[in-house]
Amino acid sequence: MGLFTRRRATAPAPATAPAAAPDTARLTGVWTIDPAHSSIAFVARHAMITKVRGTFEDFDGRLYLDGQHPGRSTADVTLRAAGLNTRQKQRDQHLRSADFLHVEAHPELSFRSTSVRQLSANAYRLTGDLSIKGVTRPVVLDLAHTGTATDPFGNERAGFEGSTTVDRTDWGLTWNSVLETGGVLVGEKVKLEFDVSAIRAT
Repeated sequence: MGLFTRRRATAPAPATAPAAAPDTARLTGVWTIDPAHSSIAFVARHAMITKVRGTFEDFDGRLYLDGQHPGRSTADVTLRAAGLNTRQKQRDQHLRSADFLHVEAHPELSFRSTSVRQLSANAYRLTGDLSIKGVTRPVVLDLAHTGTATDPFGNERAGFEGSTTVDRTDWGLTWNSVLETGGVLVGEKVKLEFDVSAIRAT
């Protein structure tokens, strides 16, 4: 009997509405990076077994964001090399010396974007020129837009976070020391990490 039992017709399930695209158009404008609520950090291997983490405490930057045409967006960031901090005075002095950043001759590091590509709703790939110790080379950063908010003082903020890994020797930062057990004291690969809060200027 089951083969001949008539099933009650059911209405087709309503189509699921596509997720609304984020309102990126409202991002369009000039933004300044707020150093007090942002972090630019670096991570490198030490003695092949641990990681040393540091931050740049003195930096500023300007973003132009085009929410409708992300490829027209730009980023310009300057870091003062003397402001690096790894929480160990002797190590910081060595990093500021001619063995590494040579702060007296090259007081600033800079990044200038050359292109932006949107990968998904909130993900972007930023290509630009990184200048360290008088050497400029291209780097690629993967960034995520983490949202917007208005703070208690009426500032409109936009958040971004991302990272990239570079080979420090590409910028002439070649100093090292060979360990008795093999390997070297300082890893050549350095991970740069960004957590940025930017305030709308216009």
